[in-house]
Amino acid sequence: MSNYITGIGYDPDGSSEQFNKLWPADLHVIGKDIVRFHTIYWPIILMALGLPLPKQVLGHPWLLVGEDKMSKSRGNVIYADDMAKRFGVDAVRYYLLSEMPFTQDGTITYESFITKYNADLANTLGNLVNRSIAMTNKYFGGKVKMGENTEPCDNELIKTTDETIKKYYELMDSYHNADACEAVISLAKRCNKYIDETAPWALAKDETKKSYLENVLYNLLECIRLLGIMLAPIIPDSAESIAKQIGTENSELSFGAVKEYSVGEAKPLFARLDAEKVMAEIESEKQEKTENVAKISQIGIEDFAKVELKAAKIIACEPIPKAKKLLKLTLDDGSGTERTVASGIAKYYKPEDLIGHTVIVVSNLKPAKLCGVESNGMILAADCSEDDVKVLFIDGVPAGSKIR
Repeated sequence: MSNYITGIGYDPDGSSEQFNKLWPADLHVIGKDIVRFHTIYWPIILMALGLPLPKQVLGHPWLLVGEDKMSKSRGNVIYADDMAKRFGVDAVRYYLLSEMPFTQDGTITYESFITKYNADLANTLGNLVNRSIAMTNKYFGGKVKMGENTEPCDNELIKTTDETIKKYYELMDSYHNADACEAVISLAKRCNKYIDETAPWALAKDETKKSYLENVLYNLLECIRLLGIMLAPIIPDSAESIAKQIGTENSELSFGAVKEYSVGEAKPLFARLDAEKVMAEIESEKQEKTENVAKISQIGIEDFAKVELKAAKIIACEPIPKAKKLLKLTLDDGSGTERTVASGIAKYYKPEDLIGHTVIVVSNLKPAKLCGVESNGMILAADCSEDDVKVLFIDGVPAGSKIR
């Protein structure tokens, strides 16, 4: 853990200027499973060194697949790189930040991802930006300015916007990222409702309503600007695209900061996903990977013949100091010379449970040094489950017998 401070220049004989600037940390972010180490042991170390403690510690929850932990053996791992390639980095960032509650584990499946992507990013945010810019171009050649709010829905929209900005600050400052995302998307939904309430397409047909129509579109663009600012830490590329499309980089987080707009061409932020099609593609890719792995795993009889398997009796067994997973096995493989093998089975067997049993050893494996012990071979064991390993015993078979 000392790398938290040594990495930025801590030195007991004189720390760097960078260390003095950056320490103590404003926030120490860790996974919830190691809270004990970072809130008890690490502070004790810092106090012993006479250093100030981090100002705040955030133990974030886990991301589960459905209701289960991700596990390679279960085959339920979802990789961020694969998600980003398929859906885009911003979409993945949004999902993870919006689906990870402050005090509970988050959950992810391809189905839930697609549902949230379509609902929040494509239908709510993307649709709002696209049609607001399109209507501004259609009815006013892309240019509108602030006007007069004459209807209750106008003032209600502005009030909701002001309340959302205040709530956003509070939630982000307290690291309630998912709640902050929900507040921002709720404002986007309110903007879409405002479009339905004001019906710009109907106002455009009445020349006497042109001034109000311009103000309606201004209100929408100003709200979109504020949405983009609040979403910038969450979906930065899309937030930048929003700013370019509405023609302003003004980052003041208050309604009315920009008095007029000159928008560009409306470009889709997030294309709606065909859930059935995407899931079919994902299943097809999974099947292809499985088939490729099977092909790669196949070996010829010549390759198998190179592996030398022998029966060996365990005549001694002991733990390896400072190696929680390893046991040191001394084997009689019938050669007249004792063979030492380091095996990662300490979690499943005590030394006394193994002594006297006969096992199968790969005897022509290249030696390897593990925690100071030279291991000459490997004993065979079966992974019965993620938390259960069984050594293959062949008691009664003479030591040195060739296994084939």
